[in-house]
Amino acid sequence: MTSPPRTVNAAASTSSTPASTVDARLQAVIFDWAGTLVDHGSLAPTQIFVDAFATFGIDLALEDARGPMGLSKRDHIRTLLVEAHVQAQWRARFGRSSSEADIDAIYERFMPMQIEHVGRYSRPIPGAVETLAALRRAGLKIGSCSGYPRQVMAVLLPQAMADGIHVDHVVAGDDLAAGGRPGPFMALANVLALGIGDVRTCVKVDDTTPGIEEGRNAGMWTVGVSLSGNETGLTLAQLQALPQPELAARRAAASQRLLAAGAHLVVDSVADLPAALADIEARRAGGERP
Repeated sequence: MTSPPRTVNAAASTSSTPASTVDARLQAVIFDWAGTLVDHGSLAPTQIFVDAFATFGIDLALEDARGPMGLSKRDHIRTLLVEAHVQAQWRARFGRSSSEADIDAIYERFMPMQIEHVGRYSRPIPGAVETLAALRRAGLKIGSCSGYPRQVMAVLLPQAMADGIHVDHVVAGDDLAAGGRPGPFMALANVLALGIGDVRTCVKVDDTTPGIEEGRNAGMWTVGVSLSGNETGLTLAQLQALPQPELAARRAAASQRLLAAGAHLVVDSVADLPAALADIEARRAGGERP
């Protein structure tokens, strides 16, 4: 179920071209991975951050770990370490502020743990396989990018493919010298690889605010995912067990954060994406641009 459309950059989005001259068809959809295509609740990265920090004697709550989700994993660690309560723990434990060398040390501890455990969370989100098949039938190209480094994606991809998740291109969080989210670089690398001539015919789909900002910075349409990913952070079973009022409240809160980051539309999960794409094509036919 989609939220009411919201245009963040009104000047860009309301510029009109006569509908008769507009080719409304989209050319590509670029997906995030954890929380968007696989791993309902985006549990693999968040729990491993908690576990990795714990090996240094730092108590990190799961909600703390979720805060910077969408960034590359090294940037995620850097962002967590500058949080006041985390930095206070670090100084109490080691008698000094954290350094770049400490970021490296945590990252080196994190990586083998993430590689070991990512497969546990590789199951497709319900509706993902069917949605990808529908996009292919419609002639759309399918790109993807992730905050996961290439070593982790090398473990995740074969398992996801065995479960029916097939994409045309993958950009990992450490592939590009230019950096990751919220910059546009991973999304634009997909545009180049897929041979798309106009970024305005692309849609970025993501469950995190940096991922939405990435799509906006790349000049694309953006669709946020509210219930299956990081902004809600629950397994499918946990989500299904919620009373309806609490489910509605969580949907509204997640949608508000994604819309504030610049999402043009928000859906519950990737299963609802085809209706959102139809909405975007209707808006394009009317001359609207992202």
